[in-house]
Amino acid sequence: MSDERPGCLGRFMRLFGLKPRSRQNSGTVEELPYRLRDDFLSVTESSFWRVLMAAVGNRATVCPKVGLRDIFYVARPNENAVYMNQIKQKHLDFLLCDPKTIKPFLAIELDDASHARPERIERDEFVDRVFKTAGLPLLHVPAQANYSLRMLSELLNPYLPPVMDNAASVAIVPPVPATATSPEIPNAPPSIPLCPKCGVPMVVRTAKSGEHQGKQFYGCPNYPKCREMKPLASK
Repeated sequence: MSDERPGCLGRFMRLFGLKPRSRQNSGTVEELPYRLRDDFLSVTESSFWRVLMAAVGNRATVCPKVGLRDIFYVARPNENAVYMNQIKQKHLDFLLCDPKTIKPFLAIELDDASHARPERIERDEFVDRVFKTAGLPLLHVPAQANYSLRMLSELLNPYLPPVMDNAASVAIVPPVPATATSPEIPNAPPSIPLCPKCGVPMVVRTAKSGEHQGKQFYGCPNYPKCREMKPLASK
């Protein structure tokens, strides 16, 4: 018999039929309560995924259930922390990426009846603005039980790279969004260029390897999230 006293917590747990953990067994490995979900994709999502895979073939890599914070970043995180909080809990249904570089070029949302609710309409309007601002197309597809391969192919073809006769030489050229005009930054030194993507002053970097090793250039301070570069003007 153990000499340990049950204590208030132990008596309370026994009152509800719970067995307190013995200190003598504290070295045992606790079994975690996690289990693999059987509904990673809903029935509607699974139906759409099968037709989507047939429509894109080898022209895109399909990623389901992707978080927005995995796709986007905030250009000035110290000033705009609230904007990161607005996307960190949101995700989209499918993301199409270049199969060679895994760079996203099209997002897809399945809109079911829940998207007609006022709070969901507000959410969708915000998400649409995020994608538009970042220059990534977002395609809304009505959710339904079955999908037509022909109709889905017609929707996707404007965004997908063309199919060549030789499957090994498929040209993967995702649509290039129009570059937005960089906002003016007050008090920014005139000699330092602004990142065309983030609108922040660039910093001087030095190539550490490759054919340009040792050479300096302007790079975005948000690297590696942003890989914009500009040549350093020679003096």
